Amino acid sequence: MDCLFCKIVSGEVPSYKIYEDDAVYAFLDIYPTSEGHTIVLPKKHSMRFTEMSEAEVSSLFASVSKVARAVEEALDVPGSNIGLNNGEVAGQSVPHVHVHIIPRRVNDKGGSMHTIVNQHPDTGNLGELADIIKKAF
Repeated sequence: MDCLFCKIVSGEVPSYKIYEDDAVYAFLDIYPTSEGHTIVLPKKHSMRFTEMSEAEVSSLFASVSKVARAVEEALDVPGSNIGLNNGEVAGQSVPHVHVHIIPRRVNDKGGSMHTIVNQHPDTGNLGELADIIKKAF
């Protein structure tokens, strides 16, 4: 498999590892959007978040929480953006599930998650849309 993140987990490609357990690996992004920008990923290769089992998702996000707390405390920042791009169309640049932890500072001129896509769709169909999505469960 020619997956960059799998190569990082195996040690084939070097990284600035900050956390590792049986299921996840976390390292500093080498193209950070803010100081301390961290990537957390499952060691098991999954291309999309929606392909992971509930147990895998639970394990990943338990570690994301632990890593985010450590990053915020170590860097003395008041918050962070935590995000996941699911699929190439959503901006996922490496086809291996990964979560970004982006430390935020007061007056850093960054935006919110709402600025990723802001199409202002019509809201007159929210009831119908909710019914369509509920049927997918």
